[in-house]
Amino acid sequence: MFSFRWLLGHKSKRSDNIKKLDPKAFNDGIQNPHVQLLDVRTPNEYQQGHIKNAKLIDFYANDFKAQLLSLDKDKPIYLYCRSGNRSGKASKLLNHLGFKAIYDLKGGMIAWKRQ
Repeated sequence: MFSFRWLLGHKSKRSDNIKKLDPKAFNDGIQNPHVQLLDVRTPNEYQQGHIKNAKLIDFYANDFKAQLLSLDKDKPIYLYCRSGNRSGKASKLLNHLGFKAIYDLKGGMIAWKRQ
C-alpha cells in the first residue's frame, strides 16, 4: 500500500478541481453517461449495496494508485465511500495525479441512503 504522507501539508494549485457535492447534486451529476463513477470502499461494502454503475476500486488495495491511473484524466470523476473519509483522501490523490474534475459525495453512502 502506498503512503498518504505527502498529503499532509501539501497544497495543490489545482485544489479547485475537487468539489464536495450533497447527495442531490451528486445524483444529478452521475446522470451524465460520460462520467466515471467510483466506489472506493471494500469489496464487502460494495456487495452490501452500491450506486448503480459504480466501478469498485478498493481504497485499501495494493494497486489502488495504479487502478486510478487507468482512468481517463479528462473525464469527470464522481467518487464515494462510506462516510466521505476515504473518498476525500482519494480525491486529493486524483487531484495530485492530474485529474481535472473530481466530485466527492459529501457524507458518503451514509448521506446517500438518507436522501
